[in-house]
Amino acid sequence: MTVIVTDQAPAPVGPYSQAIVANGMVYVSGVIALLPGQDTMVQSSIEAEVTRIMTSMSAILEAAGSSLQNIVKITAYLTDMADFPEFNRVYASFMSAPFPARATVQVAALPKGARVEIDAIAIA
Repeated sequence: MTVIVTDQAPAPVGPYSQAIVANGMVYVSGVIALLPGQDTMVQSSIEAEVTRIMTSMSAILEAAGSSLQNIVKITAYLTDMADFPEFNRVYASFMSAPFPARATVQVAALPKGARVEIDAIAIA
């Protein structure tokens, strides 16, 4: 296993790694809209949160020698399914066909008051 660390994405807020590479796969931990190197959340809108998350996700994957295009599975967590259409619109601007498999679920709460969290599995 290889631990992935980049200062271009937020540091973990608990005892976990940004990502782990194992057996040719990259397992990216849940990413929320924290600014890299800060404890400040981007919370002005769902669009801003998803943009920050996908930018951080891209940086983590690049540090692992991968990219957003190598993602095979995404799980998205929303605190309000009413945000689903806007989430989808912004998410789609970062992804291209063939799109990864994805699950999107509503949760009661997320760390730091985030409205969105995304984790991913990608090919290294």
